[in-house]
Amino acid sequence: MTLTIHSAPGSSGYLDMYPERRMSYFGNPYILGLTLTAGIGGLLFGYDTGVISGALLYIKDDFQVVKQSSFLQETIVSMALVGAMIGAASGGWINDYYGRKKATLFADVVFAAGAIVMAAAPDPYILIAGRLLVGLGVGVASVTAPVYIAEASPSEVRGGLVSTNVLMITGGQFLSYLVNSAFTQVPGTWRWMLGVSGVPAVVQFGLMLFMPESPRWLYMKNRKEEAIQVLSKIYDISRLEDEINHLAAAEEEEKLQKDTVSYFDVFRSKEMRLAFFAGAGLQAFQQFTGINTVMYYSPTIVQMAGFHSNQIALLLSLIVAAMNAAGTVVGIYFIDHCGRKKLALSSLCGVIVSLIILSVSFLKQSDVSSDGGLYGWLAVLGLALYIAFFAPGMGPVPWTVNSEIYPQQYRGICGGMSATVNWISNLIVAQTFLSIAEAAGTGVTFLILAGIAVLAVIFVIVFVPETQGLTFLEVEQIWKERAWGSSRDSNSMEGLLEQGSRS
Repeated sequence: MTLTIHSAPGSSGYLDMYPERRMSYFGNPYILGLTLTAGIGGLLFGYDTGVISGALLYIKDDFQVVKQSSFLQETIVSMALVGAMIGAASGGWINDYYGRKKATLFADVVFAAGAIVMAAAPDPYILIAGRLLVGLGVGVASVTAPVYIAEASPSEVRGGLVSTNVLMITGGQFLSYLVNSAFTQVPGTWRWMLGVSGVPAVVQFGLMLFMPESPRWLYMKNRKEEAIQVLSKIYDISRLEDEINHLAAAEEEEKLQKDTVSYFDVFRSKEMRLAFFAGAGLQAFQQFTGINTVMYYSPTIVQMAGFHSNQIALLLSLIVAAMNAAGTVVGIYFIDHCGRKKLALSSLCGVIVSLIILSVSFLKQSDVSSDGGLYGWLAVLGLALYIAFFAPGMGPVPWTVNSEIYPQQYRGICGGMSATVNWISNLIVAQTFLSIAEAAGTGVTFLILAGIAVLAVIFVIVFVPETQGLTFLEVEQIWKERAWGSSRDSNSMEGLLEQGSRS
């Protein structure tokens, strides 16, 4: 079967023919409301990432056994990542079988339960159990939100809308530092910090009851009337019929393939192996270039730089978190204007420079006995620059690309697998950073991260295609081209490659 995709709705060619049908980011309040509601899952993700960094300072004060053990500190942080790995791995299946809406509701219930357990924990081990529950909820949400948003979004603003979920992540991190600062003088400091995290989960649960299921998921499950009702709220009548026809074409394509897929099917198909390698590689490099080292341990890093007051450490970390959120806003604009690949590459180049600055500052600080001083402030500057470069690019790009590079039947399972890679990488970094920093020195540790960022640049250049402005079918054709060469579906690929080269 040869597909002609030059004028698929939402693609560059289609919108060039019908520019009046192009939608803007703020053009439809319905899709924006759906995006923000789904993005509360990102808020949960970000809040938990940020809150534990500040809470850990006070958990150490309450539990001497935690203060005396770097391993136990790392376990409190990383047990949520273990839960997230399990949640992400199972979240793909939950999404494909039960739908995006029910998966989100399930994540909210589990997260809220974990927040209650953490707030009431009488010892570090119950606290660790609560962290595991919270991680399960975050893991499922991390798979669900990007896919749910992507499947409901017009392709010309899909990158920006999916990146809104990343903005919610960074906004959650910023909120966590505000909460940390607010509770520094309150009895039971860390219990309030961790317990408040259940509030957004309850809010999202209530809002999601009024949200629709993903129209693409509904259509592929043969619930076409419901899908059309949702689509009619997103597109005007002139484009609605084209979008429905596009879904019908995608459904016909899927009927030629297997009705159900397993994890092993991802690796049996050459094009799916290529797609998964690109998506999972981006997720791994997002973590191994050090982002959650900065976010989890930024107060600790600031203290390592010579600022030993908990309050000052949290205040400086709040500034870092604010820059992270602001940078993501910049990324929302550029991801649909400059493209995913260019944005990732420019981001990584800045990350390399920032990590070298951090490395130099800590290497020099180790030779100086004074607290803070020039090299202490240089370390804080390095952290801020790191966030300024990372947030617009390597923050949103991996999640956006993974929400759009897989065919419908693989989208849940591959999204779950690549998110699991993200969480495994996250776990490795969180569980080893303090230990490596103690053994080799913080400066050397950041230098290692800079080397990994160089490898990430090479990976993006070689393995990641540009997907800006392309429909799901067009992206699928890219993998067929890479897997089997230009002789397969050559007519379709000619127009597609012209669009890719323009971006």
